[in-house]
Amino acid sequence: MWTYVAAFAALAFVPCALAQGTPPVAPVERVAERPVPGTLTPVLTLDDAIARVALQHPDLRLVEAQRLVLHARRDAATLRPPLSLGVDLENAVGTGAARSFDAAELTVSLAGVLERGGKLDARRTLAQANLDALAPQREIARLDLMAEVARRYLAVTQAGQQLQIASTDIEQRRRAVAAARVRLHAGASPESVLLTAQAQLAQAELDRDRALQMQQSARIALAALWQQRQPDFQSVSGNPLQLPALQELGALADLLQGTPELAVLAGEGRIRDAQLQLARTQARPDFNWQIGVRNSRDSRDTSLVAGFSLPLGSVRRAGPEIRAAEAERALTGIERQARELQLYATLAEAHGRYQSARLEVTRLARDVLPQLQRAEKSAETAWRAGATSYMEWAQLQAMRIEARQRQLDAAIAAQTGLIEIQRLTGQSLLDTDAQATPTKDRP
Repeated sequence: MWTYVAAFAALAFVPCALAQGTPPVAPVERVAERPVPGTLTPVLTLDDAIARVALQHPDLRLVEAQRLVLHARRDAATLRPPLSLGVDLENAVGTGAARSFDAAELTVSLAGVLERGGKLDARRTLAQANLDALAPQREIARLDLMAEVARRYLAVTQAGQQLQIASTDIEQRRRAVAAARVRLHAGASPESVLLTAQAQLAQAELDRDRALQMQQSARIALAALWQQRQPDFQSVSGNPLQLPALQELGALADLLQGTPELAVLAGEGRIRDAQLQLARTQARPDFNWQIGVRNSRDSRDTSLVAGFSLPLGSVRRAGPEIRAAEAERALTGIERQARELQLYATLAEAHGRYQSARLEVTRLARDVLPQLQRAEKSAETAWRAGATSYMEWAQLQAMRIEARQRQLDAAIAAQTGLIEIQRLTGQSLLDTDAQATPTKDRP
């Protein structure tokens, strides 16, 4: 079951890949080629990033290492109590008649424990339950890791979009500087206008340099997930502004019943069932037996020696452990209900965040950015003709950049919510037939 979920999970974290029409991400289990040291990959896809992490990240190997430990413990749990070989020497090396070995008695015995109450089966069941619980834990680790890959990949795309916004701002500020210089030489505007335009251009260039630094830091953080100190890729693919429609909240909530997080609680319930069964077996005491042969050197007679013992009061001593195991078992249902509520609340918050942010991105692209771009062009023409002030043109330039930044922030919030939804459900949830949000700042 969890291999099937893992395959869906690998398809899930593609918010950027959908924007470029790339094929779905292949399952994480696939074998990817290791990057060759010293070579640069021009463009890194999310598919490639996930494949690299699947090969290199130690978190995915940690569960397999734990599996070896639990296999050993399961093998130990299947062992029966050992037999004991005993040798007793009596009436020897003493005083009087026992001063030598003439009156010695030698007893050789074999002793063991006969387990009662199904203790062996209970131990086997508990060990197997602990082993089975690793499967959903591994899928949780896988989903969490892929979500982290998607978030860091998104950070790289965000920095790239920041760089584009800064480049647009630089381009329009350079036009303003050139126009201000022409008007200054013509005596149509004071030098303060040129100085203001140059200062605003310097600020735009600062934003560009900061975006470059953010992009480099994001690339390093992403490459660190596959234990690479220096990124071997120049950029990443995908457009975070592309936000396809999402399924309804009710449909997503139904998917929560199959999530690994609830499966972990189910596995914990089976472990507690096994612990309860093991505690109940302690109410039936084990039968200790012993049988052997005794030889008397004095009479040269040989006789059979046998015995057994049975502890008393086992039911009373086992009572507290049984009650504790029953109480822990009763907690499983409550813990599941609490976890279901928490998962649904997180899902609803992420779904609402995605929907509202997607609406904001759409409306900004459709109703705000085109008008601001036309207004900025109109203000430029008017200022060059002396029909308006420079401050009006500069204000429209700033409003255009501010709107694009607001659109990007909303898109990143939507993509972050989408990653969280896909982490919770472990499936790809986008309606790819729906129209994606418009993104371009059209002329």
